[in-house]
Amino acid sequence: MREYLQPGRFIDSDHPAVIAFAEAHRGPGNDPLEQAVSLYYAVRDGIRYNPYSFSCDPQTLTASYALAAGESYCVPKALLLAACARHCGIPARIGLADVRNHLATPRLLALLRSEVFAMHGYTELYLCGRWVKATPAFNRELCRAFRVAPLEFDGLADSVFHPYNQRGERYMEYLADHGQFADLPLELFFDHLAHCYPHLFAAGTAFLLEGDLQAEAQMSRIDS
Repeated sequence: MREYLQPGRFIDSDHPAVIAFAEAHRGPGNDPLEQAVSLYYAVRDGIRYNPYSFSCDPQTLTASYALAAGESYCVPKALLLAACARHCGIPARIGLADVRNHLATPRLLALLRSEVFAMHGYTELYLCGRWVKATPAFNRELCRAFRVAPLEFDGLADSVFHPYNQRGERYMEYLADHGQFADLPLELFFDHLAHCYPHLFAAGTAFLLEGDLQAEAQMSRIDS
């Protein structure tokens, strides 16, 4: 388990800000299960989900960067949860998968030119003798805007399939799992994104993603 407990380039569990955040949100007890659950909710709701924060700059993928920014998308948020867990002595790693029916607005889908969200990030935590998946991406306020219950985590069961919406449709369908890693596999990550969204990796465009998914969702509710 050593590689899942040590600091990494992106799972920078030794960063002072990550340490402070983990200490503030690990809870008062020493039980790893309780600490993991407490950290999950701290990352889920404390760091706002914003897919428009994507950048080709590797530095923006670190756990500490997501924490400093106060917002990010699924991959840095999953890395942050892993970093906090490692600081608390809980083995943790990053998982990557392609999904469909992610929480999204028509504008974001048009921007991606696809219903597939490639390289969706989740965290795996080693608890009670087994690896358990946790997905801290979508904060409570965003879920409220989309009229769907936030994804819960109890530390015992995998938490990857988002609740059904009001029409009985599941928001998340996993299409391909790229595996789990001790730290973010940068080359695989960007190569697959460039394959799926070549238009976003044309000169300069990858740095022009601007928007507010929560505001778009709220406007869609008003329009409907």
